[in-house]
Amino acid sequence: MANIDDCKIIELNKKGSHKGSLTFTESGNSTPFDIKRIYFTYDIPTAAERGGHAHIEQHELVFAASGSFEIVIDDGKKKKTVFLNNPAKGLHIVPGIWRELISFSTASVVLVMASDVYLDSDYIKDYKEFINDAGN
Repeated sequence: MANIDDCKIIELNKKGSHKGSLTFTESGNSTPFDIKRIYFTYDIPTAAERGGHAHIEQHELVFAASGSFEIVIDDGKKKKTVFLNNPAKGLHIVPGIWRELISFSTASVVLVMASDVYLDSDYIKDYKEFINDAGN
């Protein structure tokens, strides 16, 4: 059974100089899984809500590449809100956790690294079904 306490902030490698900062990762090295897909969302209205699903098997590492937003994570028993605003720090969301992204700042960019390719069958998109599957 997934637990929100299994979701942790992961800090990626960062190099800084007078020219700016560079953050990087290597699949399976500084990330807790091998990366099979990367995607990002942008042009998000500040009042929008994104996410609204859980994954059955897929892990995700979610970053605020630009701007800021909150992620509400939910294991069916407990909820927790995580604020992201640092492109070097991302939230590792384990399988079986419901997530909703809210409170976007202007020009936010959400960057997601995923452990698998897109599989519609890996999504739980109905919250009532999620709660039933979680045994609650």
